[in-house]
Amino acid sequence: MFRKALLSLAAVAGVFAATALPAAGPAPDGAALFRQRCAVCHVIAPGARPTIGPNLNGVVGRKAASTTFNYSDALKRSNLTWTRANLDRFLTAPGQMVPGTRMVINISDAQQRAAVLNYLAHPAP
Repeated sequence: MFRKALLSLAAVAGVFAATALPAAGPAPDGAALFRQRCAVCHVIAPGARPTIGPNLNGVVGRKAASTTFNYSDALKRSNLTWTRANLDRFLTAPGQMVPGTRMVINISDAQQRAAVLNYLAHPAP
């Protein structure tokens, strides 16, 4: 009797758990997000001339303000290396991480930031 009640309770709990949480959608597409959110200012092609913002090719692991571009004094003084963690923090709130930066666009959604960071780390040719 106890075992039957326990199995019934487990079945009800399983049904509740399965219906209580929404199904996860597909993972965000980092390349598409980059085109939508970043490409208006940045390029990511090897050797491409920077536009409004610096070329982001090879940015993961690179010292901040270390490429040919007219960086803000704030970013030049930041002494940052663009690790994934630092890029994640910067994309969350650029002006809070580096007061005086010219970067004003943020990506508040953590999944979208992760997708963009994955794309920056491994851009498609």
